[in-house]
Amino acid sequence: MKPSHIEHIGLAVRNLEESIRYWENVFGLQCYRVEEVADQKVRTAFFKIGDTKIELLESTDADGPIARFIDKRGEGVHHIAFAVDDVKDALQSVQEKDITLIDAEPRPGAEGLQIAFLHPKSTHGVLTELCSKPTNEK
Repeated sequence: MKPSHIEHIGLAVRNLEESIRYWENVFGLQCYRVEEVADQKVRTAFFKIGDTKIELLESTDADGPIARFIDKRGEGVHHIAFAVDDVKDALQSVQEKDITLIDAEPRPGAEGLQIAFLHPKSTHGVLTELCSKPTNEK
């Protein structure tokens, strides 16, 4: 597995609208997409900076993973996501290197990407996401 680039950096936020205003007003960026990913109990907002995106993550459920993250650690960097050719192949590659997987199989994520997470206990404390376009879009 060799990532092509950092796909996005995920930031956990309490209030999506306030956070969007911050990124737009301070950095002059434009939010180009807001999306709810119901099965992950999250609303997302995206900004593009070169080839990399900033993804803001707001919990839609008090017991959701982002809400728990903020309760434990506060707002801030939640994860880093790498673009790979094929998430399924990448998962096999990292598993062969004894990396603990959160997702054994790719699942649908925001922006129509296939995603999977690697457990931070195996990645030196960094929640790591692998992303690829679905195989029919490559």
